[in-house]
Amino acid sequence: MKIQIFNRLIRHGESFRVPRSVQESIPVRKIYRDGIWLCGGRYSKAWRFQDVNYAVASEADQAEILMRYCSVINAWPDDAYVQVLTNNRRIDPVEFENTMLMHLRGDDMDRLREEYNQIVRERTEWSNNIFREKYVVISVQRRSIDEARSFFARVGTELASGFGRLSSQLTELSSHDRIRILHDFFRSGEEQYFNFDLSQAMARGQDFRDYIAPDSLQFKSDHFIMGKKFGRVLFLKDYPNFLKDETIARLCEFPQNLMLSIQIVPVPMEEAVADMQKRVLAVETDITRWQQKQNANHNFSAETPYEMQQMRQEMKALLDDLTSRDQRMVLVLVTLVHLADSYAQLNSDTEAITATARGDLCRFNTLHFQQEEGLNTALPYGLREIEAMRTMNTESAAALTPFSVQDVMDRGGIYYGRNAISRNSIICNRKLLLNGNGFYLGVPGSGKSMAAKWELMNVILNTDDDVLICDPEAEFGPVVDAVRGQNIRLAPDSTQHVNALELGKGYEAGEKPVSLKSEFILTLYEHLLDVQTNGRRAKSIIDRAVLDLYEEFSKKPQAPTLQDLYRILQCQKEDLAKDIVLASEIFTKGSLNTFAQPTNVQLDNRVLCFNIRDLGQQLRPIGMLVLMEVVMMRVMQNRLRGKRTWIYFDELSVLFSYEWSTNFLDVSWKRYRKYGALASGIFQNLDQALDNEVARSMISNSEFLVLLNQAASDRTKLAELLHISDTQLSYVTDSEAGRGLLKMGGSLVPFINDISKDTRLYKLMSTRPGEV
Repeated sequence: MKIQIFNRLIRHGESFRVPRSVQESIPVRKIYRDGIWLCGGRYSKAWRFQDVNYAVASEADQAEILMRYCSVINAWPDDAYVQVLTNNRRIDPVEFENTMLMHLRGDDMDRLREEYNQIVRERTEWSNNIFREKYVVISVQRRSIDEARSFFARVGTELASGFGRLSSQLTELSSHDRIRILHDFFRSGEEQYFNFDLSQAMARGQDFRDYIAPDSLQFKSDHFIMGKKFGRVLFLKDYPNFLKDETIARLCEFPQNLMLSIQIVPVPMEEAVADMQKRVLAVETDITRWQQKQNANHNFSAETPYEMQQMRQEMKALLDDLTSRDQRMVLVLVTLVHLADSYAQLNSDTEAITATARGDLCRFNTLHFQQEEGLNTALPYGLREIEAMRTMNTESAAALTPFSVQDVMDRGGIYYGRNAISRNSIICNRKLLLNGNGFYLGVPGSGKSMAAKWELMNVILNTDDDVLICDPEAEFGPVVDAVRGQNIRLAPDSTQHVNALELGKGYEAGEKPVSLKSEFILTLYEHLLDVQTNGRRAKSIIDRAVLDLYEEFSKKPQAPTLQDLYRILQCQKEDLAKDIVLASEIFTKGSLNTFAQPTNVQLDNRVLCFNIRDLGQQLRPIGMLVLMEVVMMRVMQNRLRGKRTWIYFDELSVLFSYEWSTNFLDVSWKRYRKYGALASGIFQNLDQALDNEVARSMISNSEFLVLLNQAASDRTKLAELLHISDTQLSYVTDSEAGRGLLKMGGSLVPFINDISKDTRLYKLMSTRPGEV
């Protein structure tokens, strides 16, 4: 390895030794397991923070975000360097193959996988495919690592609280995470080969820098050569009087590998006020001397020059900011390092970046003969090795906001389309959420079923998870048939039956299967009885009969049915029991007894679709309840096997029409989360659900939502429920099919997921007349 550098003997008062290798040019001297690094003579620690939807927020919300960001800046310690860094890197082709495309499995469904991969490839050609992460690095001088740990423990808590008020999640970076960032920068194009284990490196006595250093590093007068890449460090030299808040966002939209660093050094309040008082006094002295000179020349009517008046006004305004408006004085430095495959491309990219800055009246300059110092300043070390600071107050520094628009790119996730603003691919992994349940919401024709089918096809074709579907409109049948799933038609005239009283084998120690089944049966019978008049007495009779029923069948190989429960209820002595028997007769021995017979279909297929379109209005609510119970049995069995279950309920609004089914759904939804399942509800009559308190709570507490075109009345309620701005709401107003908003945890991003109509996948998933 070789390195060519511009020699400097002294750097910020510290002795400087000429590096003899590429590794020595990396200014990290020690790393600790807890993520603290010793860089130069300063200890540093890094955090990753989540972006905020600043670009699509209303003006009032943007002002609120900037005010809260000002409070974060004001809380930064006086003796620290703070580095707010945006890291843009293109997704590596190998990483693209591993994270976004399906792997072929050698079965008859590979045709569908290949078509899916082709669709994703075509869509990502229109995307930037820039993986953008944002960090904050704080460095401080301390005498020992123990003092540094104490400092970072306190600062980390304050930092998390400040970013939390911005609705931005803050995550502490380990040493492994920070080394990965440097590896991906220094060895761009080789991201997939990163393999670092701190314990193994220590055991072997290896330098951690061996894992990240480029093959060569040459610093020229206005650029550097790093392995096969060319790079250049720029700094923001000139600022306009009024700095636009979208300047940084525009620079970060540049579709190339780059790191943009905003260095902020807080000035202690006493020093800042004293400095400004001296500046004001100096300006006043200059004005007085000028006036005295004019008076000596008998020019008593001369006005003070505009430049002096302007300077006095600015100085006094800044002093007022410090003394009366809770503003701080900070020193700001903006640096940007970008990489290219050739020197010509590097020059072209530099011109594009500087042109973007000029559009906002800013001027970037190349660091001449300081490329090494600029690189160390721009990378996440927490160092400042160049002198190009600009004095600002808190509000001016906050205008260099790092917030733009949220992107979601989870490893191991599913492709949901493109971000309508950043044009990046949206990759979501619902399994990473604390609550993986979700909803698909939209008016008829907005693409709800298509979006849900796109997700479940991903699950079926690319995982070994189970998929269970409740299909009230018989829309999922073609998809299930195409993937060799089991379609089960439940209707009064169907020969396929599912026993509502199957007990299942998914219970763990401490759980009481009969008690849980009794809860389901009580809910089922609430639909048949006058709960207001006879609720408690009827429930007691039914519960007693259920206990007797399962006691009788405890030693029998077959499961009891509703007909057996009907027989035991006939034996009860109370007069009310006769009313219960009579009310349930049509569902047990009458014409609607489809759920009162033994199960005669195979329920062990990993893809099950329950077609209940022909159940009719009387049986449909009961049918959905029975299916929810069957689904719960499967979920509990999969929990013991360590297997995930995905559940889709189409037309879920039916269950919110009744209090008894709403309460049962609420309990089941919570149990799905507890047992590791991921349930999805699909709504079109959203107004009915939003008027229900339980439904509103379920929707507002769900961390995954797909919001498509909404009716005018629903938009207002959704905006209030989910705190959606008017700008964000525009993406679900008269929007085309397959376009809307996607909520993933704390992220809310506008998306586009249009699928070519000439593909087999589209024809399988479409429900539009003429396209099926």
